Amino acid sequence: MNREIPIIDAHVHLDSYEPLRTEALLHSYGHDGVAGCIAVSMNLPSCQAVESWDRKYPRLVYPAYGYHPEQEPIGGEELEELVAWIRQRAERTIAVGEVGLPYYTRQEAEWRGEQFELAPYVRLLERMIALADELAKPVVLHAVYDDAETVCDMLADYPRVKAHFHWFKGSEAAIQRMIERGCFISVTPDAVYEEEIQQLIGRYPLELMMAETDGPWPFEGPFAGQETRPHMIRATIETIAARKRMPAEEAARILYNNTVRFYGLPLTIR
Repeated sequence: MNREIPIIDAHVHLDSYEPLRTEALLHSYGHDGVAGCIAVSMNLPSCQAVESWDRKYPRLVYPAYGYHPEQEPIGGEELEELVAWIRQRAERTIAVGEVGLPYYTRQEAEWRGEQFELAPYVRLLERMIALADELAKPVVLHAVYDDAETVCDMLADYPRVKAHFHWFKGSEAAIQRMIERGCFISVTPDAVYEEEIQQLIGRYPLELMMAETDGPWPFEGPFAGQETRPHMIRATIETIAARKRMPAEEAARILYNNTVRFYGLPLTIR
């Protein structure tokens, strides 16, 4: 694949790498042809760490601030503190995220035979979507399988909010609703070896698609044992191109332009 076409990592947890590894990762962007990344956050300390990387690498790091759902939810003063912190940084915030619903945490609780109270997570997500609407920012969503349709229901009350479902997996009904609304998805390197994701690629419009690493999350198949780095996105793009029956260079250009337009990045359209 032609490396002159840049790539963008549409979803990465920069603060979850060791700081020296994050530094090395960002330094590798030039060599790997990476124009930038959407750096998502887990909670307030994570937001603060991502902000520090944005300040150090403002032309590479585009920060998204939020509260990841696969942890104990927050509310009350703690939530309002986070909301105020994000609001104060609205000018540089590229999106609200990562936010969503705790599918995997709920599954683990149910496997243990424990009751799981979803309502606090729904309230938290509602507050985050409302914030995205207030700030006119996209929302970066962790919402897979059954949770995707719940989130589609919630988004119906916020027609102005652009939605990005990262590493999406879900039912045909959810896929159809997301396409009709114009929701974007992003694809990780597991597309290279996961048939479920390859089928999703075939079903979902390329015009509503981006590519991501979700680093430092590790991958299997040909990436087993490797640190997750943005060059893996090129293998993802080649898989997408093969499934769409088009040249990899064309797919790379479309995915790059999709990401620039969706997030309003200050980058050149290709």
